Amino acid sequence: MPAYMIVMREEPIQDADAMTQYQTLTRQMHTDIKPLPKVIYGALEALEGEAPDGMVMMEFASMQQAHDWYHSGEYQKVLPYRLRAAKHRAFIVESL
Repeated sequence: MPAYMIVMREEPIQDADAMTQYQTLTRQMHTDIKPLPKVIYGALEALEGEAPDGMVMMEFASMQQAHDWYHSGEYQKVLPYRLRAAKHRAFIVESL
C-alpha cells in the first residue's frame, strides 16, 4: 500500500547555503528506493490553523520503503544540512 513522506518547513530558511547543499546532495543520491515527488514547495493556502512555510510530499511504495529510505546511510549523511537550514517536521502517512 502506498505511503507518503511529508516534510513541513516550520520557519523561513535560516541557512540558505545548507539548504542548497541539501537539495544538491539529495538529487545526487543513488539508492534502490526512488521516491516519487508529489509536492515540492508549491503554493500553500491555510484552511484551518497556520500553514507551514513550505512543504514536500513524496510517494513511496509502502511505509516500510519510506522508513528504509529515510533511515538509509546515504540520506542520513544529507539530512543534517536540512536540519541546519530551518526547523522542519517530517512524518510518513499510509495511503488508502
